[in-house]
Amino acid sequence: MVRHLDNRLQVATNVKFDADLLRKYDQSLPRYTSYPPATEFRENFAQADFTDAIAIGNYKKTPLSLYCHIPFCESACYFCGCNTVITRKKSIVEPYLNYLTRNIQQVADKINNQRNVQQLHWGGGTPNYLSLYQVESLWQTLNDCFQFDENAEISIEVNPRYLARDYLCFLKDLGFNRISFGIQDFNFQVQQAVNRIQPEEMLFQVMEWMRNAGFTSVNVDLIYGLPYQTLETFKSTIQKTIKLNPDRIAVFNFAYVPWLKPIQRLIPPTALPSPPEKLDILRMTIEELTSNGYVFIGMDHFAKPNDELAIAQQNGKLHRNFQGYTTKPESDLLGFGMSSISMLHNVYVQNHKRLQNYYQRIDSDELPIEKGIKLRQSDIIRRTIIMELMCQFQLSPDNIQEKYNLSFDDDFSEYFLKERRQLQLLEADGLIRLSPNHIEVTPVGRLLIRNIAAVFDAYLQERSGTGFSKAI
Repeated sequence: MVRHLDNRLQVATNVKFDADLLRKYDQSLPRYTSYPPATEFRENFAQADFTDAIAIGNYKKTPLSLYCHIPFCESACYFCGCNTVITRKKSIVEPYLNYLTRNIQQVADKINNQRNVQQLHWGGGTPNYLSLYQVESLWQTLNDCFQFDENAEISIEVNPRYLARDYLCFLKDLGFNRISFGIQDFNFQVQQAVNRIQPEEMLFQVMEWMRNAGFTSVNVDLIYGLPYQTLETFKSTIQKTIKLNPDRIAVFNFAYVPWLKPIQRLIPPTALPSPPEKLDILRMTIEELTSNGYVFIGMDHFAKPNDELAIAQQNGKLHRNFQGYTTKPESDLLGFGMSSISMLHNVYVQNHKRLQNYYQRIDSDELPIEKGIKLRQSDIIRRTIIMELMCQFQLSPDNIQEKYNLSFDDDFSEYFLKERRQLQLLEADGLIRLSPNHIEVTPVGRLLIRNIAAVFDAYLQERSGTGFSKAI
């Protein structure tokens, strides 16, 4: 029998748990890694808009952030929502890398070589599906095509089940300085249910190898809401994770959407924790992590106080893009590989999600773009507002008005009259504090930041909410 915890408990100076409000605002909402969200991308997108946006970045010499998608996995994790190719036939890699190289060169030919790369990330799938030779080959392609800043943040996701000490040392020697891996849950029954068995001893061994290799930052992912999780079992997972001592911890909310991700049909819905227990698990997680030295950054991310994320947020310089929270200044994100997303100042595009389509477009000497969106000025203004709230938990309307030279007679509150009324409802519930020239998210509101940001989402009323995960 689960003993439900008190409704209200302040678990850290910057975040406060209120179960009643969390239940009230339990909606399906975008995660706002971008605004507008990817649900607004359209297939009739004009590719010339993408090259025009690159030209604008070339003129401004906007810094670059690069993403490479390695989609392959040897087995399927039933919780996964990523675009993956499940196969053990390693022969599939070489053709993909050939096309990936051509994709990189297609875009690089359009980039001013004075634009420095400040961030590079390899995700998947399983990037360590590649052999060391293939890793080095892709690395060399990127370095031949782009100019990297000497302090660039270079990160990679790895699957700990397919790692060796020498592989990790090779990554570090090559130039990767940050690394992340998924734990999800230490409990064997949970691991069985989601088809991802990872012995505890192996996870601690991998962490030791990473520390010995000298990575600047090691990050881990957990998921709450998985089958057979209970408050007691996930508390054990949290305590073991704290013992691992990662620099950053992401604790994601499992979205059970078998109508969107058919593989989730292999998870018995009766095994999922109930909504009340899921809230108890979330509250315990926040309490355990914040009382053991981690700072709540926002959404589902925690970091040590001396981590760059925590410092950047304290200084009002935290940013957010499709890769999540980042300390790097606003840059153009270029995505390479199937399903990857590029995010330029006024244009977002996504590559084809199927290998065959991705290959065909490149063979036709075309960019492998499947869909995209060109942002209006109002989109860019709202994006800035949403990202300020998501990252800094506060907003100065005067700064927005000044930054974009808004030419209207009335003040910010009149310009966003409908939003102002919604904000007043949030203030009445204690999620924010309003003043004429400031919006501040309260400790209670930080866990519901997606709900607060959604007030400024002009597209939301046109959506049904299908396809988004619950805010909590």
